[in-house]
Amino acid sequence: MEFPLSENTPKVFKALADPVRREILELLKKGRLTVGEIVDQFDLTGATISYHLSQLLKAGLIVEEKHKNFIYYELNASVFEEVLLWLMQFRQEERDD
Repeated sequence: MEFPLSENTPKVFKALADPVRREILELLKKGRLTVGEIVDQFDLTGATISYHLSQLLKAGLIVEEKHKNFIYYELNASVFEEVLLWLMQFRQEERDD
């Protein structure tokens, strides 16, 4: 069974290629965080973290929610599931041989 990928997939792989973005995703695995909480975990400027967050948003790997004066970020599991299903099809083909 084939699992087609969305047209957004190149952005997903590009976002995952960066170590800072992967580290941000690791942080968000534990739950939603504000921008400030994410920035506090890095020795990088707020502008740099904002850029990485914007790339993760464009790829659909995270979502943002504004609540009062804060912006919260959390993982978008559906994109990870789509990529995982696509990758798993190659594992299945190996087993069938």
